[in-house]
This record gives sequence, C-alpha cells and structure tokens, in this order.
Amino acid sequence: MPKNDTLPKSLKKRELVKAAVDLKGVPEGTSGTIILSNGLDWIRYWVSFENGIELGSLHRDKLVRASEWDEYLIKRDLIEEEITETSEAADTEDSSQAISAGGGVEVNGVLVPQLLLDRTQAALERFGVTR
Repeated sequence: MPKNDTLPKSLKKRELVKAAVDLKGVPEGTSGTIILSNGLDWIRYWVSFENGIELGSLHRDKLVRASEWDEYLIKRDLIEEEITETSEAADTEDSSQAISAGGGVEVNGVLVPQLLLDRTQAALERFGVTR
C-alpha cells in the first residue's frame, strides 16, 4: 500500500505533545506525554497531561508535537482567516442571488427559497436527469 504523505507523522511513546483542542478536563495548549500508541490503520494515543489528567483513545488531529506548537497556531490562524473570507464572500453572493431571484415554493407550510430550487435544477441537469 502506498504511503500517504498527507497524514501527519505518527507519535511515539514518551514524545512531548500539546492538546490541539479543548479536551475533557484538558484545555487547549496543555502539555503532555504519550503513554501508549495503539492500532494499525486507526491509531489512537493515550496521553498523560501535566494537569494530572490522563486521556485515552485520542486521534492524532487532537494532538500536536510540542516542538511544532507555534507553527501549528500560525497555520490554524491562516486557515481560519481563509474560511472567514470565503464564507463572507459566499454570504454576499447568496444574499444578492436570493434578492434578485426572489420567490420560492411553500411546501407543508415551509418556504423553499427559489435559490435552492435553482440549485437543485442545475444539479439534476448536470447529471442528465430530466423532469
């Protein structure tokens, strides 16, 4: 099976890590040490955090190497900025389309906006489904 380079490198026993997100009893950024790594395709980690909490069955995306913590924060901030910019642009496009399209259909007392009806029609046409 070819190696997937997009997945983060696995962690080893006694490696220093930090919590990438808030976990039960462990705030984001809390340092810890890998106690155990288990699994073949679906690797999970047991971590002893410095606040006295030990958690098991943690996925790799919940942990960041202590040496990579600053780099992780910078990347996360950049991604959040991109998401915010993208969603703001999409909101303005959707609102302008909804205002210009107007209308819709009421089904069981719920208004289905014309924008959603148009999207559905375009998707059906892409797949070659005709009504």
